[in-house]
Amino acid sequence: MSAFPHAGHLLSGAAVLALMLVQAPKSRAAEPVDIELVLAVDVSLSMSPAELEIQRRGYVAALTHDTVLQAIAEGAYGKIAVTYVEWAGTTWQHVIVPWTVIANRADAERVVEQLSAHAPNSARRTSISGALQFGNDLFAESGFQGVKRVIDISGDGPNNQGAPVDIIRDELVKQGITINGLPLMTRGGFTSVYDVNYLDRYYTDCVIGGPGAFMIPVNEWTQFPEAIRRKLVLELAGPASPQWAVEEAAHPPVVLAQDKPATDCQVGEKMWRDRSWMFDSR
Repeated sequence: MSAFPHAGHLLSGAAVLALMLVQAPKSRAAEPVDIELVLAVDVSLSMSPAELEIQRRGYVAALTHDTVLQAIAEGAYGKIAVTYVEWAGTTWQHVIVPWTVIANRADAERVVEQLSAHAPNSARRTSISGALQFGNDLFAESGFQGVKRVIDISGDGPNNQGAPVDIIRDELVKQGITINGLPLMTRGGFTSVYDVNYLDRYYTDCVIGGPGAFMIPVNEWTQFPEAIRRKLVLELAGPASPQWAVEEAAHPPVVLAQDKPATDCQVGEKMWRDRSWMFDSR
């Protein structure tokens, strides 16, 4: 038998393989941004509908504030990637705004439109650790390459469901993720035996972590819009920037992450186990 038919088959196979390689979709390179930012917002049942609405309006106002837009524009790339997530128990995390680039006011207003499209929901329990794990998963699918990766988490109580929050915090920090906190110490919603009087200290010792991590407590709801605006500016600018110095001069000190935890990071879980007569609300 002639060898030429066999050679023809080899040639045909090579041609098909070359065609497949040409037609195969090319993987997109991750888009560089100054920061990949997960805004993780507590919507557990301890928050009243009015408080949930205050939260939404606070983020809406902050994302379109001149100082926030200026901080974005002054970054190395002049743009950030942001996603907005509402969370409660271990299995309750909803992405309200998927990963979106903000480089100017028009971009920010598109994010605001998505935030304003639907009223916030609420759900049972408080799993800060679940929210952090969910945020970590979001980074893997963002499609962006941030100089920094930050989870910005707000909440009005300690972790009471899911993995221990400090353990999850430490795992994320090892991956180079920074976690900043906004403890809501307002006592304006459905307060209960699950509240702690030192939520700011709990957040400092058990929740925040990573390079430049900080938290800003909110003691009354009138402070919330300004606290959100301030936190975004600090996250975008960083401790070495002039904006940080300006913010520190105009407001009480930011509480930075501490090296040695002094708070019982299991306090929420212990209160939940000891609730006895309380109904299953948070």
